[in-house]
Amino acid sequence: MTSATISPPTDAASSRRWWALVTVGLAQLMVVLDATVVNIALPATQADLGFSNGDRQWIITAYSLAFGSLLLLGGRLSDLIGRKRTFLIALVGFAAASALGGAAQSFGALVGARALQGVFGALLAPTALAVLTTTFTAPRERARAFGVFGAVAAAGGAIGLLLGGALTETLSWRWTLYINVVIAAVALVGTLLFVASPARIGPRPRLDVPGTVLVSAALFAIVYGFSNAETDGWGSVRTWGMLTAGVLLLVGFLAWQRRAAHPLLPLGILLHRDRGAAYLAVLIAATGMFGVFLFVTYYLQGTLGYSPIRTGLAFLPMVIALAVAAQLSTNLLVPRLGPKVMVPIGLGLGAIAMVALTRLGLHSTYVSDLLVPLTLLGFGMGTTMPAAMQSATLGIDRQFAGVASALVNTSQQVGGSIGTALLNTLAATTAANYLVAHGPVTDAVAAEAAVQSYATAYWWGAGFFATGAVLAALLFRRRVSPDAVPDTAPAPDLVPAVAH
Repeated sequence: MTSATISPPTDAASSRRWWALVTVGLAQLMVVLDATVVNIALPATQADLGFSNGDRQWIITAYSLAFGSLLLLGGRLSDLIGRKRTFLIALVGFAAASALGGAAQSFGALVGARALQGVFGALLAPTALAVLTTTFTAPRERARAFGVFGAVAAAGGAIGLLLGGALTETLSWRWTLYINVVIAAVALVGTLLFVASPARIGPRPRLDVPGTVLVSAALFAIVYGFSNAETDGWGSVRTWGMLTAGVLLLVGFLAWQRRAAHPLLPLGILLHRDRGAAYLAVLIAATGMFGVFLFVTYYLQGTLGYSPIRTGLAFLPMVIALAVAAQLSTNLLVPRLGPKVMVPIGLGLGAIAMVALTRLGLHSTYVSDLLVPLTLLGFGMGTTMPAAMQSATLGIDRQFAGVASALVNTSQQVGGSIGTALLNTLAATTAANYLVAHGPVTDAVAAEAAVQSYATAYWWGAGFFATGAVLAALLFRRRVSPDAVPDTAPAPDLVPAVAH
């Protein structure tokens, strides 16, 4: 790899990079909030289009299946055809799919549009992170940039709930999709003006077609299996059949990567100790976070009787705490203490918050019982996600920045699928057992059963976070100065890259 002296950036170049960060942040926000912004609008959507309760899940599942299964392909395509070009294609495609969904007049049209959103989202999300990784190479600037990006990635779900409630109540459920057109238009202009497009040096790598087919099929089966568990339960043959198929396909993919001439995912990326620990931390954080969004939303609307917009506003302190923690963590604490200290602290705070949430009852109030746990959870996730994301892409060969970034998004998506399916199943079992033990069923008994089921989910979420904290403390290596591993240098266990 040819080395070159890097001159200090001019003020104009520095300003251009920070505007590029705004552009990338908007794209990431659009992808992450789309996983939750539609949720609050589902009752209104169902009433308008007239589909059944059984079909309702496909509005969510169609997006998650396409998104989750194509992430690694999307990340690799950004490596192969250029990040700026891929970013532009993904923005236009995501906006078009959102417009189709907003204008849908039937259930089938809406599901198709959601699946198309997932396809372009799988192209957009890893490309956004790859652009960030290759744009910010100076350690201090990189820390600030990842603080912002990590905060957006972690808070996007809560922002989606807030935005979804506001749009549904003030305009229409259709605007939970149309809003993406507005965001994408701004990001498109920002991309054209501020995102650089360096010339490629050397030959263009080839796409690993067998590896792509194997991993896409594996991720599809895994995400589908967890989604099916949420609706049909863990006793379903389809659930276990898909999960088993997903694991076998994943094993086949890893075996193929060992001998492929142009591997989609060089195993050195996964086997690097700090990056592996970072991917695991993101997965565990997403498992707990998506569970919190789901069950706190149920609690606020079903138990406390909050409106959709009031429910969204209830998450605002968590979003603010998350943003503050992300900046403090990446700018002050991670450079001094490293992810080995900060990631376990963040997951530990998440575990404490989850335990506090188990105290919620039928007569709890927001200020006295819910505000502190949500704020604490925001601090925990704001400490965890930016540090983990930065570690997941630190020192990566530029040739594989896209696919390494896709692994971050894949960890987040699979973690969210696991959390939603597993915690929902555990909660449903608790509710059913409570109703059997406290019959006959009255409104009061049903309400208490729901609260008990949420508490079960929170206890399990606390367990996930605590386990993740221990694993992160054990797996992350002691702090290494970012200057010792420049972002432009190839990782020691990867083939030297062709920068582009």
